[in-house]
Amino acid sequence: MKKTKSPGDNISLKTKKNEDPLVMAWLNAQTNLMDSIRYLVENEIRQNGVRNLQTYIPMERSGLHEASQQIAVAAEAAAVAEVAQIGQAAPTSYSEPEPEVEEFDDEDIEAWS
Repeated sequence: MKKTKSPGDNISLKTKKNEDPLVMAWLNAQTNLMDSIRYLVENEIRQNGVRNLQTYIPMERSGLHEASQQIAVAAEAAAVAEVAQIGQAAPTSYSEPEPEVEEFDDEDIEAWS
């Protein structure tokens, strides 16, 4: 049986020999790896509560490169759609603003006299 962790205990993390390069890039980009991992754990708990992820995550997962390519393609498609939508927008007509007409009241006229 595995030992229950207590606050202040050390945990270890070992990467796989064939770890995805994006995982390694993420790990190497962290200035405080433990705090970054803790943040991810806190978000998981907020979203799903305390649970054993091994009962939820698939044994075989698609690579991150495939997922990042799908995200990039979707982002590019969204950008193209936005540009197309802007291009189809009805052009706004521009008209010169009417010149301001200064109005004078009786007090102004009396002051000039």
